[in-house]
Amino acid sequence: MKLTVVGCSGSFPSAESACSSYLVEADGFRLLLDMGNGALGELQRHCGLYDLDAIFLSHLHADHCIDMCGYFVARYYRHDGGRCPAIPVHGPEGTEQRLTTAYADTPSASSMSEVFDFHTLKPGHFEIGPFSVRTERLAHPVEAYGIRLEHGGRTLTYSGDTGVCDGLDDLAAGADLFLCEASFTHGKEDIPDLHLNGREAGAYARRAGAGRLVLTHIPPWTDPRQTLSDATAVYSGPTDVAHPGAVYEV
Repeated sequence: MKLTVVGCSGSFPSAESACSSYLVEADGFRLLLDMGNGALGELQRHCGLYDLDAIFLSHLHADHCIDMCGYFVARYYRHDGGRCPAIPVHGPEGTEQRLTTAYADTPSASSMSEVFDFHTLKPGHFEIGPFSVRTERLAHPVEAYGIRLEHGGRTLTYSGDTGVCDGLDDLAAGADLFLCEASFTHGKEDIPDLHLNGREAGAYARRAGAGRLVLTHIPPWTDPRQTLSDATAVYSGPTDVAHPGAVYEV
């Protein structure tokens, strides 16, 4: 598997990065994990607009899904080659309604489903293209899912947004690469069921025996150097702070 960081800023785009979006490729199949603010533009540095094969939306906060409205325009109104066929979109219950409401002026109430083939996420196992997928509902104010991708004997886990919860331990166990949110600063913010801090992300990686930890979803007001220091205080494996354009072979 090949992982490319499209955007990694938490809550809103920074001067350096779009919000959450990660491109995972294997066997010529392209799966996008989330499409937050600014991600659609950045995505075109790494993939053609019409070259995605499926999309996973971890939850329906704007910093993880709002650029789907722009992607609707690109797919629905394409003239050269005709309208795009519907691409599978795996998201929480109500994803179609959320995007339709956010766009606010679709030609009809069902226009989104003409270019997006919506699949409702539930905890469990299924397949997306060549990937064996497991999803778990995690701790966040809205319905939110983490995802575990397996392919060719290798495993990538993406936390999405979550507070401390048991489900993330299950998803991350033995992952070769653990892409984990670390929005909070240890000792500064402590809001249950919302986000992790760097120390908590590191502890998850240590318990999981993860091969590599990549910290992501760090908001513009948070010092990533402190987040990295907090994570490496409890996890001794290779640890990076995500940045746009970073590529990992898993």
